[in-house]
Amino acid sequence: MVARTRNRDLVTLGLIQMSTNESPDANLATALLRISAAAKKGAQIVCLQELFRSRYFCQSEDQQNFKLAETIPGPSTEALGKLARDNKIVIVASLFEKRSAGIYHNTAVIIDADGTIAGKYRKMHIPDDPLYYEKFYFTPGDLGFPRRLVLLH
Repeated sequence: MVARTRNRDLVTLGLIQMSTNESPDANLATALLRISAAAKKGAQIVCLQELFRSRYFCQSEDQQNFKLAETIPGPSTEALGKLARDNKIVIVASLFEKRSAGIYHNTAVIIDADGTIAGKYRKMHIPDDPLYYEKFYFTPGDLGFPRRLVLLH
């Protein structure tokens, strides 16, 4: 996908949608391969699907699923940061964040082209509908909406 800005510069986006399995490590490895492929095709910003490290687990209430959560920064942001730095790309990834004991978020993390975490957004609207038991897993976000505009050169 290509987005045109007012000054006619081009930004190439890579949008990754992938099948997942029961192994978060295998899913992360697949995501890293797909991001690398997108970067080789010219993507400057690559976005992963929501909660890409696992199958969508919010269709049931199961305490075992809390084992899928990780800290930010953590193993996934470290691996994504290295890939972003090596390819000079920006990565947007949704992670099941463990903020502290009993506090979990559905968090979008932005990894800048230098490999650092440029920002986070914790999902604020948490649905609780049949087959969407997100309120069982996620605390509503508390970071608000980003107010910073980043210009790519």
